[in-house]
Amino acid sequence: MQSKPIALTILDILSAIGVIVATYFALVFAPTEAVMGNVQRVFYFHVGTAWVGLIGFVVAAVTGIIYLVTKDMRWDRVEVAAVEVSTMFFFITICLGSIWARPAWNTWWTWDPRLTTAAVTELIYIAYFMLRAGMEDPEKRARFGAVYALLGGLSAPITFMVIRLFRTIHPVVIGNASAAAQGGFDMTPNMLTAMFIALGAFTVLFIDLMWHRIRMGNLEEKVEQLKLKVSM
Repeated sequence: MQSKPIALTILDILSAIGVIVATYFALVFAPTEAVMGNVQRVFYFHVGTAWVGLIGFVVAAVTGIIYLVTKDMRWDRVEVAAVEVSTMFFFITICLGSIWARPAWNTWWTWDPRLTTAAVTELIYIAYFMLRAGMEDPEKRARFGAVYALLGGLSAPITFMVIRLFRTIHPVVIGNASAAAQGGFDMTPNMLTAMFIALGAFTVLFIDLMWHRIRMGNLEEKVEQLKLKVSM
């Protein structure tokens, strides 16, 4: 097993510090929202996890294109890492959104355009792993996975833009708010600071987890190659 790079160790430490700092800014530094109260503090983590989730799906689509062009399996491992980490973060996003929605909308879930597209996006990437699990040939698995990631990547911008294109109760905190949005709020400078701290912290954490997952993918490939040699 390859030794852990010093840069990755530093990134681990920065990730831990970043999450702790983001938690402080969300729970202590940011003021209590006048209408929703303390439940609004979930927003900072909700936005942070959604950000890295959607960015990861776009990264997977881009690396899928690169794999289809180069046939280099390294890009397949990056693609898998991006999808796996982003699927986890996006699931957390949906859970946090439900926690916020209960007091804001008086329900844990509603088939609003944003929530519907978010749920569909999550299911698309869960199906991605089911697709890969059904293929034994590494090259075939990588090829089909790349095409799927490319097509699935279209769901990320759709999920992001849907609240700006359709009538929805989901608030648009940055940009023009929907007239029908329930639970929307105006952000103070301290709230904006807390939000950007959370975005930065989760971005660093995303990169850190991606790096770990890529290293694990390298080991998985070596194990798979050894199994193929033994079976020959």
